[in-house]
Amino acid sequence: MAQKKMILDLDTGIDDAMAIAYAVANPEVDLIGIIGSYGNVYVEDGVINSLKILELLGATDVPVYTGLPHSSESDHFDRMPISAEIHGENGIGQVELPMPARKPETGDAIDFLIDSVKQYGKDLILVPTGPLTNLSAAIEKAPEITTEIGNVTIMGGALTVPGNVTQVTEANINQDASAANNVFTSPLHLTMVGLDVTLRTLLTRKETQQWRDLGTASGKTFADIVDYYIKAYEVTSPDLHGCALHDPFAVGVAIDPSFVTTLDLNMYVTTDKEYYGRTVGDPARLDEPETNVKVAVNADVDAYLATFMKLLTTLFEEH
Repeated sequence: MAQKKMILDLDTGIDDAMAIAYAVANPEVDLIGIIGSYGNVYVEDGVINSLKILELLGATDVPVYTGLPHSSESDHFDRMPISAEIHGENGIGQVELPMPARKPETGDAIDFLIDSVKQYGKDLILVPTGPLTNLSAAIEKAPEITTEIGNVTIMGGALTVPGNVTQVTEANINQDASAANNVFTSPLHLTMVGLDVTLRTLLTRKETQQWRDLGTASGKTFADIVDYYIKAYEVTSPDLHGCALHDPFAVGVAIDPSFVTTLDLNMYVTTDKEYYGRTVGDPARLDEPETNVKVAVNADVDAYLATFMKLLTTLFEEH
């Protein structure tokens, strides 16, 4: 079976690190690059975190590009204090990893994305798990990529559940609602893996202990990183009894859509002050027969978690 070419667009905090591991571990995936974003951390820190995780997992052949450092609506980015609480000051649960031997790429991240679409077309999967600033910029620079790219699966948004920043807004969309709206209302076909389903995919200390018991560097490191995340969830979401696999679930769905049930919808993202960042049906396009967004509204959690644990545990056994 031919591997699927994949690019991850990450603001590498803890669940992004697990998303990298899921992509590296999956034999169906050829991870051809990572684009850094801002959100959980500042873009420069996220890029270094990505390189550290790739080195830990023995995937030093994957290039990492530095994407845009702030939203399309502003000239700077201020990290939210809650991000440091959930992901640690360094973004990876205060676990110290050696500085990576590989440096960030010097090329332009937006050009890398556009060039990759031109090269791989329908065989390319893009998984943005942070703000949609980089993707929106690529669409503005080369609008034709919206019909050329094969698969865009985002982690972001909330349709049937409350947001996690405001009652209507999920964190990634909240970072740059204008960019998100550009993406959602473009001709691009995408799958939205939002809080509707990611909050059901929970990892507990039972699973991290399995990694710790492997006795390997990556197993112990990921157990330490994710235990920090689980502890943060005990404060922010004590009713969940675990941590949500937001970003790795989006990667899983990008590879195997059968993990979710979707609703076909034309959507937009509101940018007014009261409902900033709401991902909802677009009144102007509700009666159009063609829809461009598949919203994940239900999940086969057991099947996904079994796959997630098998892939990551096998990977951690080797490193």
